Amino acid sequence: MEVVNALGRRKSAVARVYVSEGTGKITINKRDLAEYFPSTILQYVVKQPLSTLGVEEKYDIKVNVYGGGFTGQSQALRLAIARALVKINADDKKALRAEGFMTRDSRIVERKKPGRPKARRRFQFSKR
Repeated sequence: MEVVNALGRRKSAVARVYVSEGTGKITINKRDLAEYFPSTILQYVVKQPLSTLGVEEKYDIKVNVYGGGFTGQSQALRLAIARALVKINADDKKALRAEGFMTRDSRIVERKKPGRPKARRRFQFSKR
């Protein structure tokens, strides 16, 4: 099997994933998964597509991720891994879609409007 690549986005985070056959090692920006995401919850989010299909120990994954915060990056990474797994085996798409891993979450930060302190917040109104 050659290297399969995929792209995942969430908020302003972008994750590029390169999947090859191996022993289950996940490297993010040249660092180990546990080192890059110390939180076990975020590690769980990243591994969700792999554990759904039961292939945690089958593939080595190299990742370049930038932009956003740690939550957005982990969810962008989850989408990218799911897309790469579908490129490897198209039959897995139904199981991943049922779990919601194939859908790009399009919610992003709303822009700040002029004459307001934030996107929707207004300055305090004074009657007198």
